[in-house]
Amino acid sequence: MPKVLYVGAHRKDRSPSQRFRFEQYMDFLSQNGFEGELSYLIEAEDDKKFYSPGNYFFKLKVFLKSLKKRKRNIKDIDQYDIVFIQREAFMTGSIKFETAFAKSKAKVIFDFDDSIWLSNASAANKRLSFMKDASKTSKIIALSDMVFAGNQYLKDYASNYSKNIKIIPTTIDLNQYSRIQHEPTGKVCIGWSGSVTTIQHFEFAIPFLLKIKEKYQDRVEFKVIGDANYSHEALNIDGIGWSFENEIKELSRFDIGIMPLPDDEWASGKCGLKGLQYMALEIPTLMSPVGVNTEIIQNGKNGFLATEIDEWVEHLSTLIESEELRKKMGGNARKTVADKYSVASQRDNYLKLFTEVLEGKSI
Repeated sequence: MPKVLYVGAHRKDRSPSQRFRFEQYMDFLSQNGFEGELSYLIEAEDDKKFYSPGNYFFKLKVFLKSLKKRKRNIKDIDQYDIVFIQREAFMTGSIKFETAFAKSKAKVIFDFDDSIWLSNASAANKRLSFMKDASKTSKIIALSDMVFAGNQYLKDYASNYSKNIKIIPTTIDLNQYSRIQHEPTGKVCIGWSGSVTTIQHFEFAIPFLLKIKEKYQDRVEFKVIGDANYSHEALNIDGIGWSFENEIKELSRFDIGIMPLPDDEWASGKCGLKGLQYMALEIPTLMSPVGVNTEIIQNGKNGFLATEIDEWVEHLSTLIESEELRKKMGGNARKTVADKYSVASQRDNYLKLFTEVLEGKSI
């Protein structure tokens, strides 16, 4: 049975990128002949300090521990037939480990779902950004036997460095996505989900949410998931932290989900994950028409696209005032996910491509 080494930064169920890009396919691939093992760097006990400001001596210890793990991967590489690298093998600008994987007998699949060739460091680790080199993305692509790009925009970039690029959308396991009923509050809940690093995107929503608040007063409420330190007094928002255990429960409280984005190069590479999560739970969804969002949303049918403040207010008002429309649009949204952006819709494609790369086929 062929063996696959999945290379990522985080333990299972910790990173949305890993979870929705490859982790949810590992069991299926194993059942169909590709035995897999995840090699990750950041342990649960290291997580909080590693992504907090300071703690440089602690981070050095994590760095050295991670270096040791990857060296062990290289030492054991002949045990594997495929190495699946999600974003990068190591947290610095070095491609030492990707190069070693490429020189082995194993075939290399590289997977990415953001514009990671642009410089981007978490706020907690800005002072360590000198250790990173975003341009290494192009070098990793050139080293790989096959590349999984999350959308056409990312494929266009990768095509400058490789001919064997496959578009693999970010997907949702609908078996895990059933809406949890809760006690009605009598208010329509407009929600946003993200992380500490993307809370800046929520700020684009403030102008139109303030108008909605002024228009509907106590008929609406607002919820932010992903940053427990976030608050907005005028909108009566106290953010809550993300957790894997409570994710579905908290998302299920949304009556309407929003995904505002800036129209820039970084956002253009995003794969619509948060919007797809709303849609999978039959939550009517409004997105900025940036990147893949324009492919996911059929405006007015399975969601709305909005650019200007007045557009956001108009579409939100339409949904606030019609529970029937919310239900209809939410049902259409889930069907879109089932047809194009679910694990069930893509798993045979994963199996096919893993088989192809193993057999040395391309394009």
